Amino acid sequence: MRCTRPIGFSLLLAFSFLLACPQLALGQDQSQDQSSSRRGRKYKAPPETSHIVVQVTKRSNGKPISNAAVVFNPTKDGKDIGSLEVKTDPEGKATIDVIPTGSTIRVQIIANGYATFAEDYIVNESSREIAVAMLRPQEQISAYEDNQGKSSGRKAGVQEPVKPTKPVTPPDAAKPAPAPAPQQ
Repeated sequence: MRCTRPIGFSLLLAFSFLLACPQLALGQDQSQDQSSSRRGRKYKAPPETSHIVVQVTKRSNGKPISNAAVVFNPTKDGKDIGSLEVKTDPEGKATIDVIPTGSTIRVQIIANGYATFAEDYIVNESSREIAVAMLRPQEQISAYEDNQGKSSGRKAGVQEPVKPTKPVTPPDAAKPAPAPAPQQ
């Protein structure tokens, strides 16, 4: 019995060692184990983005236009990234900082009572400021007439239909004129 106890204890010790270190028991080295733990998706850092500020003002007096919709349509390498809309603050500024650097963006501005503005910009720098002066709507250009520089026939803003009015008579005209006095 004395010989079985040391053998049993050594077997128990060896078995517990194998359970604790399975890669040594199977003859695997640690480099293979490290590569197998990286089998998920590889981390890809997001692209660098640019900080873009659009200042929207009235061309007539230079005052800011608040609550104008500024729509950004970025494209990079000919691939459409999506569109984003930002409203201007009371100072007329719209700020965005998720546009990738090196992309082309189309900035479209829609404001009540003003003609829609749209232009393309290439953003290669980390910060960009764009100033836009909005115009009142103008008449449509015709190929058959020279319409350059004419303003629209209707005034800007909310248009109400023209209501016919009744002729207003002055208060003196409503009273009958006194009859002339008889002549003697």
